Amino acid sequence: MKYFKKNLKLNAVFVFAILFALFIIVISQPPADFPSRALDIKVAKGSSIASVADDLYNKNIIASKLFFKLGAAVISFNKGVLAGDYRFTEKQSAIRVAYRMVKGEQGLERVKVTIPEGTNVYDMAAIFLKKLPDFNAPRFVSLALPYEGYLFPDTYYFLENVESEEIIKTMENNFNNQIKSLDKEIMSSNRLLKDIITMASIVEEEANNTEDRRVVAGILWKRLKDGMLLQVDPPFYYITGKTNVVTYNDLKIDSPYNTYKYKGLPKGPISNPGLAAIKATLSPVSTSYYFYLTGKDGIMRYAEIYDGHLANKNIYLKGE
Repeated sequence: MKYFKKNLKLNAVFVFAILFALFIIVISQPPADFPSRALDIKVAKGSSIASVADDLYNKNIIASKLFFKLGAAVISFNKGVLAGDYRFTEKQSAIRVAYRMVKGEQGLERVKVTIPEGTNVYDMAAIFLKKLPDFNAPRFVSLALPYEGYLFPDTYYFLENVESEEIIKTMENNFNNQIKSLDKEIMSSNRLLKDIITMASIVEEEANNTEDRRVVAGILWKRLKDGMLLQVDPPFYYITGKTNVVTYNDLKIDSPYNTYKYKGLPKGPISNPGLAAIKATLSPVSTSYYFYLTGKDGIMRYAEIYDGHLANKNIYLKGE
């Protein structure tokens, strides 16, 4: 009789355990009206498990806030979920959703985006627009323009739904990290960082190798020192958006970027220079030259006086 009662208790416990497990499985399943389309959930830094549970429940990602909260608390040892954007494309149990958010499994693709040296904000927007499905190009341009010159050209891996603010912050942080290696050179140059980056953005466009960049930088710094007009063409591409040859009418444009009309550096950087151009700008080569041009053969020619520059034009740019 005792054996029978013992078995009865064990069977009852066993049945209860099975029923409880089934209850857990059923109650932790996603709701029947789970969204039919992909849904993104943004978890802000410092969000509580309870607030995240409320958001998930209201958007029909989970059917039970209780089991999400229990799962997240246990899996994270009560540390909470990780901030970020999470994409849901298929039904998942509340426990699985909790696990993803504790471990930071966002379910979003990272997209490789390469920004070449000398790219300006407008061209960046065009690059991002081709790579990111929901990218807002006009918004990016409006937010990024104040940071022109300080968005480091590099290869990045962004989440496919990345916001403009995060792109700008990431690129600016990269610039700040890269420029630290040049702190001593910048200090010893006795020049403002803005002037260095503005000049580097011109040098980036004017020459394509270290030697010529350093010579061109020396010429342009010397023109500034001697009170001459810089008279460089790249700012016009920034003003007009054109990529062809600068025309006589372009030279008459009234703009703080017009270095044929106004002395000194342009109002600000005309692109985002790479580290090589910045280094060349900080270590210019002193020469007797005042003029330079790139011939149709791609080779840079220099001249000490304007007559020599005109001669180089007739020889190396003939037919343009």
